[in-house]
Amino acid sequence: MQLSEAETAAAEAELPSSGPRGRRTMFVVERIRDMIIAGDLPPGGRISERMLTEGLGVTRTPLREAFKILEAEGLVRIVPNRGAEVMTLSLAEIEAAIEVLIGLESVAAELACARGTAAEFAAIEAIHRRMVDCQRGGDLMGYFHLNQDIHQRIVDCAHNAPLSRIYRTESARIRRYRFAGNRSAARWARAVVEHEKILDALQQREGALLREILRTHHLKGWQATRQVLEQE
Repeated sequence: MQLSEAETAAAEAELPSSGPRGRRTMFVVERIRDMIIAGDLPPGGRISERMLTEGLGVTRTPLREAFKILEAEGLVRIVPNRGAEVMTLSLAEIEAAIEVLIGLESVAAELACARGTAAEFAAIEAIHRRMVDCQRGGDLMGYFHLNQDIHQRIVDCAHNAPLSRIYRTESARIRRYRFAGNRSAARWARAVVEHEKILDALQQREGALLREILRTHHLKGWQATRQVLEQE
């Protein structure tokens, strides 16, 4: 796969021209992560270092550092004498991960309503409004990033560091597959309505209600995602 001229230009515009090497590495991480999520780098496919170094305007050093970070996230695997490949998960593995996320959010829901601060809830509401703007503007990737941020922040409102850490790790592993479910315009619109209910339950500190809304939200999302993945 080759980056288009528009994608290459966008990458060059975003690339830090100077500064610590870590900034360049994280730039590469974010770009590759988005390409995996969007399906531009398909599961099981080998990632061309040449294509990325030329398209992103970076050397192999930050690229290979990025691969290590993405491997830790479970998005790629580094194969000796072959390079990096996009990880592939079976439907059973994805479903198992969804079950874990549902369990973690179920634990977090009541804790978040009890422990979350007004400032944290206000920040989530602001992100929600930006997410709705992305949905109305047809910006699926922007919408998805904000959507994932909302879920993580709700878990973070529980003020339980291990819970937040485990949720972040498991969520990252299946990010690409959760994105696939949003390709359905009908599901995308319904998800926004569900998020309105999630936000309301959180702000009203209705922990039990929030737990059930989140559970139903994930199950409906997985149903839509499974249909897309089975078709692929």
